[in-house]
Amino acid sequence: MQRYFVARNQLRGRSVVITGEDARHIERVVRLKEGDRVTVSDGAGRDVLAQITSFGNNSVLLETIEELKENNEPRVQVWIAQSLPKGDKMETVIQKCTEIGAVRFIPFLSARTIVQYDARKEQKRLERWNKIAKEAAEQAQRSIIPQIDLPRTWEQLLTVAREAGAAFLCYEKETSLNLKKALQSLDKSHFAGGDRPILLAVGPEGGFELAEVEQFRESGGREISLGKRILRTETAAASALSCILYEFDEI
Repeated sequence: MQRYFVARNQLRGRSVVITGEDARHIERVVRLKEGDRVTVSDGAGRDVLAQITSFGNNSVLLETIEELKENNEPRVQVWIAQSLPKGDKMETVIQKCTEIGAVRFIPFLSARTIVQYDARKEQKRLERWNKIAKEAAEQAQRSIIPQIDLPRTWEQLLTVAREAGAAFLCYEKETSLNLKKALQSLDKSHFAGGDRPILLAVGPEGGFELAEVEQFRESGGREISLGKRILRTETAAASALSCILYEFDEI
């Protein structure tokens, strides 16, 4: 069944209105008609089954049939901290990790980040990232759209890492602690409620500098290995996220 996210003010009582690109998608792409049903979510955990009642000018009006008690969200919350990669790789990270189950993305700038950050393009890029996250969440039948932060400095990321229940930094030179051992050392009951997130930090194409690894450790985090093979920066987050959810019996 098709799923669409709407703002909370579009989902009031028994009436629902879908506008913009989603309305055009309903009418012109999937060609739904009056009487057809879709799932509508407010992006914050409320899901309803709704029936199309009429079509307006670039809008679709629906009536709520029932509240859904779906719970497609993982019990453990994972934040993906990704050093800004080249090209459209950040879009790939957001899309795939949203499908898998990440709840927050924290782009950041580190010493070896190649991308030249341009604050003037900040809002447009953030809109693009949010659109990708929304579409991926709809495809994956999720109940929330992940939060995407504005790009942060390395120092700001360290502050965020201190807020997490556990923080791991993917480091190709780490040999003694892999992700599996790090996860097995956690008391999973402290994380399964969702109030103690796990932060996963992935570096740029050139990796992290030793000073950054030490600073991350001083902030309460730990560096971990993802195995003997060196992964591309856009592959590491999705691979590690899958491992985390597997360890928590979510995959």
